[in-house]
Amino acid sequence: MSGELNPTTTKATINYSSPPPDGVRPYYNANPKKGEPERNFEDIGKDVLIENVRGKEESVTLDTAGFQFFNSPAKHTSFTDDAEIEREYYPESIELIKKLTSASRVVLFDHTVRRRQPGVDGRDPKLRQPAATAHIDQSTAASIARVHRHLPPSDVPSLLKRRFQIVNLWRPISHIALDWPLALCDYRSVDNKNDILPIALIYPDREGEIMGVKYNPDHKWKYLRGMTPDEVVLIKCFDSIQDGSVAVFTPHTAFQDPSTPPDAPLRESIELRALVFYD
Repeated sequence: MSGELNPTTTKATINYSSPPPDGVRPYYNANPKKGEPERNFEDIGKDVLIENVRGKEESVTLDTAGFQFFNSPAKHTSFTDDAEIEREYYPESIELIKKLTSASRVVLFDHTVRRRQPGVDGRDPKLRQPAATAHIDQSTAASIARVHRHLPPSDVPSLLKRRFQIVNLWRPISHIALDWPLALCDYRSVDNKNDILPIALIYPDREGEIMGVKYNPDHKWKYLRGMTPDEVVLIKCFDSIQDGSVAVFTPHTAFQDPSTPPDAPLRESIELRALVFYD
């Protein structure tokens, strides 16, 4: 179907990461001291065609593309109180992820609620804004570190011997997400050796690692236009199976969609981050 209600594609700008010169390791400092740079690499905007998979959702799956859409209304719908989210939304989401993936164990370790407010600094943890640069949440090393960080030490060796993933569960909240929707890059179009830029995440007490994404004209970007709060997308950030048989990760980013109606409500969404284990 084409036309304004459900365009088959949209042309938009995706922000990619440009490596720092001289082969220096890129870093992002979460709490820079006065006078310190926040990061040592630049973003570079590239115009791309983003395919709307509405009506052909089955063309992408967690194992083929690295992401998958489902219809699954939530029982918890307010998303205003973190403790309430953990008490009410976490348990139903654990069961949902198990059902959708056939995983044997799911451990949620984090969530982010985003409510877009133009002009707001997105680094404020209470006012998180849509993330507008293509990225993957964890590198392989950071994914393994998450298992050590969030699971009992006695469980870790056996868990790391079997398949595990990090999967985000993303859903719009309050209303349809036409404003600043989520674009996902089909893993089958990614050169996972050359397109990925490991970026050190420096915190006062520890160091993590995310992966930026370098521009490749072969990338196939997709989105589900007009996602509702009853719809979710599972986004694979890591898979311990890395033999070429399945998608390992999914570059993703928010983007400004020129087909968004001018009166669309500002985007509100929640993402949960899950360690997903298989027997």
